Amino acid sequence: MKIVFYGTPQFAVASLKKLIEHKYNVIAVVTSPDKPAGRGMKLTQSAIKQFAIEKNIPVLQPTNLKSQEFTDELSKLNPDLQIVIAFRMMPEKVWNFPPLGTFNLHASLLPDYRGAAPINRAIMNCENVTGVTTFFLKHEIDTGNIILQEKVQISNEDNAGTLHDKLMNIGADLVIKSLQKIKKGNYTTTPQKAGNNNKIAPKIFTDDCKINWENKLEKISCQVRGLSPYPGAFTIFNDKILKIYKGNFIKGNTENSNEFEITNDRKLIFKAIDGWYFPEIVQPEGRKKMNIQEFLNGLK
Repeated sequence: MKIVFYGTPQFAVASLKKLIEHKYNVIAVVTSPDKPAGRGMKLTQSAIKQFAIEKNIPVLQPTNLKSQEFTDELSKLNPDLQIVIAFRMMPEKVWNFPPLGTFNLHASLLPDYRGAAPINRAIMNCENVTGVTTFFLKHEIDTGNIILQEKVQISNEDNAGTLHDKLMNIGADLVIKSLQKIKKGNYTTTPQKAGNNNKIAPKIFTDDCKINWENKLEKISCQVRGLSPYPGAFTIFNDKILKIYKGNFIKGNTENSNEFEITNDRKLIFKAIDGWYFPEIVQPEGRKKMNIQEFLNGLK
């Protein structure tokens, strides 16, 4: 079974690694073109490209998936199946090309949390459970028939980074299980039951990151965890942006929310509508991440 694999970030690498370990015939990897990054703006390869080169897998980096040039390349490869993980939207002539179809791994229990940021949004919404789903591609994004799903618990200690790694590894195993079913040909798929109450996972914007101290503590805590380690929830402190990556809270009656104080025992406290929030890991504007004591010690 000849497989073409589409992906870009680290999340996709775990699945490609599993495919290689299980001796699947990955004949090519398709990823995004190299992009300038860092202070020097040097061209940087995607995580999936770096891994593919290490494993001597041919790499394609089309700027336009609809181009005749890429279609010709695909015809030469003549794949039986394609797998897509954390990649951009694909035209029908690409995902409909192989006889066995194209399937995707998505980091949620579809049909909930369709969209670009399912990991962040699940934590930001204070969910206790999420999961991974494999499904065949169709016209509308994240709507195809489901092959397999697996639930994953979200602990109170999880942030977007730790949950990303859980889903990445469990998802890689689910890709292999899905392939085994497809290879045997004795599988059935399940249509997604979408409704008006489905939760969505749109891209994260700046407004999603600003903390509203008039919210309840649990919502604030979920926002901080869901945006850590990237892009980071923030508040305005001394007229500058202060990102908060970790903290804890104590519930109680506060007279005025949206205020802060520094206590005699050197703790920074923000008042929310139902108690007090204590940042533990922060990043002042223009500086590196640091623990709260280091931050307070640097204040005049």
